Amino acid sequence: MRGPIRFVDLQQRFLDEKLEILSAVEKVCRAGHFVLTEEVEMLEKHLASYIGVKHVVGVNSGTDALMMALWAYGIGKGDEVITSPISFVATVGSICHVGARPVFVDVASNQNIDLNLIEDAITERTKAILPVHWGGRVANMPRIMEIARKRNLVVIEDAAQAMGAYYDGIHGGAFGHASCFSAHPLKNLSALGDSGFLCTDDDEIANKTRLYRSHGLESRDNCLFFGVNSRLDSLNAEVLKYRLTKLNDIVKKRRRNVELYREHLDTPYVFSPPEDSEEYHAYVMFIVQADDRDSLQTYLERQGIETYIYYGTPLHLQPASQQLGYHNGQFPVAELQCSKVLALPHHQYLSEKEIVFVCQAVNNFYST
Repeated sequence: MRGPIRFVDLQQRFLDEKLEILSAVEKVCRAGHFVLTEEVEMLEKHLASYIGVKHVVGVNSGTDALMMALWAYGIGKGDEVITSPISFVATVGSICHVGARPVFVDVASNQNIDLNLIEDAITERTKAILPVHWGGRVANMPRIMEIARKRNLVVIEDAAQAMGAYYDGIHGGAFGHASCFSAHPLKNLSALGDSGFLCTDDDEIANKTRLYRSHGLESRDNCLFFGVNSRLDSLNAEVLKYRLTKLNDIVKKRRRNVELYREHLDTPYVFSPPEDSEEYHAYVMFIVQADDRDSLQTYLERQGIETYIYYGTPLHLQPASQQLGYHNGQFPVAELQCSKVLALPHHQYLSEKEIVFVCQAVNNFYST
């Protein structure tokens, strides 16, 4: 066979869910109310039950959720936040937006923050640890929470890619003082555009965030402080409530496809970090580390196989990070991984035949 094999297939997902999605649109539009309605409240309750937290606050995006969590815990100018150099730019951007300084810690072979390096990065200015559950793999949160308790630090989980992922039977995002999720269309639990939510067991943090997401308005004519407009809209809330019922099946199908990759990839030049016994990876992305990555990607493109690089530049070497004073060679594991990472198509609509075809193409590239 030959491609095209798409990296994602959002069109097929719409066809699969067309009746339910259009029904959700009609329900919300007929009601004629679109902002902070019962649809949002019901979604927040369903998500809180699924994740295992007390409060969920729906917001505009995972990025906004991160900024609001940092703000709600009083983190700002002069403070330091420890995080990973392997993530989307929103992770470090949220820290900078509240005026704090990101302090990077190198990653382990699985692309998550290296637990053995965290304590050495803590200073008297450190206020929080912001671990990233990269690709859908939950970081070792029991260890991170132990470090945080010992040093009296706040933990905010960047759980943007962690819906459906667990560590030791506990859902990602249920460990820290707060956690932040994205429901971007490329996520396992996805909206029809940008959406996100913040989770916490802290009543005060939840209440502050609910106010902040809606201009700081306690009522229509009583503004307690000047917040922002970052409200999860009712239509996306209704879509997410429906798609939450399908999440477990989507994760299972993606995990099945990854197992097929592990079975049929037969080359020492491609490394796929294994799952530890405590992990239940949600595989928002299936990222391998491949020798001669760029040539491999070009070869696969010629076979009609779509792949993406997540990401070719670590956060500390982004142009926007220049002001932070980091330099090349400072986080060698992250830098090496960024030169190798390649995300292969593994979405739930791929057949076994298509996965095997991709594997054979990868194997052929290295055998010729």
